[in-house]
Amino acid sequence: MAQLAPWLSIITDTTGSEHAVLSDGWRRIRIDVSAGSLLGEGPVMLHYDVAGVETAIAPLLTLRRLLHLCRYRRFGRALFPADRRMDRWLSVLRTHDALADGASQYEIACALFGESRIDREWRQSADALRSRVRRMVREARHFAGGGYRSLMRRSDPSP
Repeated sequence: MAQLAPWLSIITDTTGSEHAVLSDGWRRIRIDVSAGSLLGEGPVMLHYDVAGVETAIAPLLTLRRLLHLCRYRRFGRALFPADRRMDRWLSVLRTHDALADGASQYEIACALFGESRIDREWRQSADALRSRVRRMVREARHFAGGGYRSLMRRSDPSP
């Protein structure tokens, strides 16, 4: 475990189970400890439980990520594909910040899409940009109210 120390954080949950996260700030590998402890002085034995073909994909990807980190001392970019929704989540986060600062939907639209585009399209009959901003406002409020937890479950391929 010493070789992984620069990336390692260990927490114990309310049931006493340990969870290890290896992260460089952008990518992460989560390991759930089912028996024993990572906090002891002795060596640690990793044991992987994979039950069936259908459930094997995510655990095997996590194992490949861990093996790459152990072998090359860096996170393998190819093993962490970019989330296609990242731009959307960043826009929703910016929308939340703007709402917290008291911005109007028009001001949010200008910040997200640029003033020149908003001047051209904001009052058109199609109303597409206004609807888009309204959806982002609704989504930002939903995530701020606890909906962000669903992102953690959906995007985490670790077991």
